[in-house]
Amino acid sequence: MKQLTIKELQSYLGLKYKEGRTSSSLFMKLVEEVGEVAEVLNQLEGRKENRGNPSLEKELVDVIHYAVAIASLNNIDLTEAIINKDREAAIKYNQTPNLEEYLSREME
Repeated sequence: MKQLTIKELQSYLGLKYKEGRTSSSLFMKLVEEVGEVAEVLNQLEGRKENRGNPSLEKELVDVIHYAVAIASLNNIDLTEAIINKDREAAIKYNQTPNLEEYLSREME
C-alpha cells in the first residue's frame, strides 16, 4: 500500500470539502468526534460500560480527518506548521532532537 503524506491528505480533503462546508461546520464534526474518542477511552479503561465494539482507531482517524480538512479549507500547510510548532516546543522545553532533526537523521 502506498504511504500517505499529510500534504496528499490535505489535497484530497480540500477537494472533498471545497464546496458546501465551512470551517465552523467541520469544527462541529471535529468536536463530536473528540467526544466519541472520549467515550471509547472511557469504555476501554472501564469507566463506562462497554456498549458494543468500540474502535479507538476509527474515532482517532475521524478526528484527524476533520482537523486536516479544516486546515485545508484555511490554506494551512500542516507539514510546515507541524515542523515549525515542534521546533518552537523543542526550544521551549529544551528537547532534542526536534522533529526536523529527527527526519534528517532518518533520511541518512
